[in-house]
Amino acid sequence: MPRPKSKEELIVLSQKNLDKLIGMVNNYPEQKTVQEFPAGTLNRNIKDVLAHLHTWHLMMLEWYKVGMNGDNPAIPSLGFTWKTLPELNRKIQDENKGLPLSKAINLLLESHGEIHKIMDKHTDEELFEKKRYHWTGSTSLAAYLISNTSSHYDWAIKLIKKALK
Repeated sequence: MPRPKSKEELIVLSQKNLDKLIGMVNNYPEQKTVQEFPAGTLNRNIKDVLAHLHTWHLMMLEWYKVGMNGDNPAIPSLGFTWKTLPELNRKIQDENKGLPLSKAINLLLESHGEIHKIMDKHTDEELFEKKRYHWTGSTSLAAYLISNTSSHYDWAIKLIKKALK
């Protein structure tokens, strides 16, 4: 499915890609679910990837809350810029080191549900109109949601498949 252009497409593709990701993970034999990825891959295993997605959901939820309250959220995160993203992602990995896979899955499903609450409460115009909200800059709320759901899930699927070949 191409990039969503409506609320319905946004919701459907987000859920479809999450279902595909979780289904893929659940279909792997246990030894694959804990297998280390090749050297040089930041996320070292499936659990790291899922915890990464969950943490980005949490950041999106914070951006939304702060931005919709009229303030400027720290995007991507306090003390980080888009140029220092690798450092932020290493921090996310370090913070989730001891997390079991089952917990990472549950947290991801939970935060995905919270992201969908945002999608549900907005109209097509509120989601897709560029520059509608000061905190989204020159883009739309949907662009942030797509980046944090369907596109991010697609990235995760591709990374896991490649790493576990």
